[in-house]
Amino acid sequence: MNETTRRQSLAALTLGAIGVVYGDIGTSPLYTMKEIFGPGVGLPLDAPHLIGAVSTIFWALMFVVTLKYVLLILRADNHGEGGIMALTALAMRTAGRTPRGRTALLLIGVFGAALFYGDSVITPAISVLGAAEGLEVVAPALKAWVLPISVGVLLGLFVVQRFGTQRVGVMFGPVIVLWFGTLAATGVWQIAQAPAILQALDPREAFGFLQAQGWHVFVVVGAVVLALTGAEALYADMGHFGARPIRLSWYFFVLPSLLLNYFGQGALVLLDPAAAEHPFFRLAPNWALPYFVGLSTLATVIASQAVISGAFSLTRQAVQLGYLPRVDIEHTSETESGQIYIPGLNWVLMIACIGLVIGFRSSSRLAAAYGVAVTTDMVFTTILFAVVARDRWKWSLAGVLAMASAFLVVDLGFWSASLLKIPSGGWFPLLIAGLVFTVMTTWNSGRGLLATRLAERSMSVEQLLERMRDASLVRVPGTAVYLGRHDVGVPPALLHNLRYNHVLHSRVVLLSMRTDSMARVPEEERLTVEHLTPDFYRVVARHGFAEDPEVPAVLERLRASGLEIDPEEATFFLGRETLLATHRPGMALWRERLFAVLARNARRATHYFRIPSHRVCELGAEIEL
Repeated sequence: MNETTRRQSLAALTLGAIGVVYGDIGTSPLYTMKEIFGPGVGLPLDAPHLIGAVSTIFWALMFVVTLKYVLLILRADNHGEGGIMALTALAMRTAGRTPRGRTALLLIGVFGAALFYGDSVITPAISVLGAAEGLEVVAPALKAWVLPISVGVLLGLFVVQRFGTQRVGVMFGPVIVLWFGTLAATGVWQIAQAPAILQALDPREAFGFLQAQGWHVFVVVGAVVLALTGAEALYADMGHFGARPIRLSWYFFVLPSLLLNYFGQGALVLLDPAAAEHPFFRLAPNWALPYFVGLSTLATVIASQAVISGAFSLTRQAVQLGYLPRVDIEHTSETESGQIYIPGLNWVLMIACIGLVIGFRSSSRLAAAYGVAVTTDMVFTTILFAVVARDRWKWSLAGVLAMASAFLVVDLGFWSASLLKIPSGGWFPLLIAGLVFTVMTTWNSGRGLLATRLAERSMSVEQLLERMRDASLVRVPGTAVYLGRHDVGVPPALLHNLRYNHVLHSRVVLLSMRTDSMARVPEEERLTVEHLTPDFYRVVARHGFAEDPEVPAVLERLRASGLEIDPEEATFFLGRETLLATHRPGMALWRERLFAVLARNARRATHYFRIPSHRVCELGAEIEL
């Protein structure tokens, strides 16, 4: 790629990152100041409180988003992939040596991933509702249309997901550029009217403001955290655009625009305390209100894209790492492997978001539920990042402890404040996270239990080789490829073929598709071929959790290494188990039943591994869990 092409690619990715990654945090000005000075918090509308609140937002954005996520967390690049599952895999590769340490890291990572799904449901709902409520400012009589318009907007958002994040990002990018430009312009205008708000740049204003609140500070901080929602999406979406475009767009465009708008809202309310009811929409002159509402609606649609595309990436990682059943995954870009679309997840998120809008009916009520999942994820991310910094990058213990302590003081402060929201709606994202966590841990434990049950029926390779010496065993022409779960022992499908058909092909390949803890496996490490006997091979194909395990690609690599297998002539044997829940030691009966249901509804291995369906033979068996 020449320099001109590289620059054009970087520019396109940066524009796409603005359109996808920053939509969520970019629409926080719609409701953050409104909630901080709303009836639920009860702050006086005087200069010290306004300057203190804006100062708190400013330093929270600088410390949590700029320093923690953009400068540091984005460094935890797992071969191009980001997100809490990628970070967990990175931490486990060095620190997960002991069973206890491995379990602790896994639980943190899996529950953090589950919390992200809770955020993926609530973010589109609150963003779209917050924008549609601008209609009430334009004309109070339009209040009855807020819910129907919000539902319609959400429907449109999820329908366009099938076009992929690159197309959506390029389409949304110019709109978000206009959005951030509007944020900056209106903010500058109001700051010019009341420059006293610039006192908020002094960190002493934030500390003094928080200290003066006493125990009430938890209520205040619970509203301030709304300015940070979307920070975790920066890391989760790294696989879609890369770290550099995300950093460039934040430093030079997104952050300045956000800060100018928050300062502008503070300046506005300094001059007109009545504007605190809808400070964002009051930034615009009356003649521009319809434009403001329309642009806000478009921006909130885009805001939801960050968590939706993040949820797609997270789901693929969880499937590959063995925490979710196989699902349909569609690639939407020929150049960026991280840009994917998952139809089933898309429609589940759509139904959940629309249900939230209808159930809560206002952004203020949703704001009371917002923040619990986000802040808990922040805490988990700090812990995992500290592990990676110490064990993988070999940072000094003192440096890691100092960094983690500083971040955790802030993270735990936001988290403690968010706990107050649980009775008023914060239970909902926790409920979603709990359900997802149950599914993920059940699937992972169930796979381990199934492997144990299959091993009880299996035989070693040595026993198989002895059985092959039996003169009564019929050998038929052709190549048989047996897919197995592990790179030891004999695949169940081969055992079934021997026991019931008493035949074996003249050439046999035992193929294991193994997922590694890194996002992408180097080409030279992808394939291991073991020649057991003449015309009998064991092949272990390794792929990363951000890559697709495709059998045709494995056969191409085998051809390059000297083992020729024609997919149109070989027969691919797969095992298909019918799972029965029992009272045998293993998992609780209800978890075994849940695992059996998940297994029945998982995407078929034939499609998942891209095996020619007309060359597949499935051999089934009943397995008592």
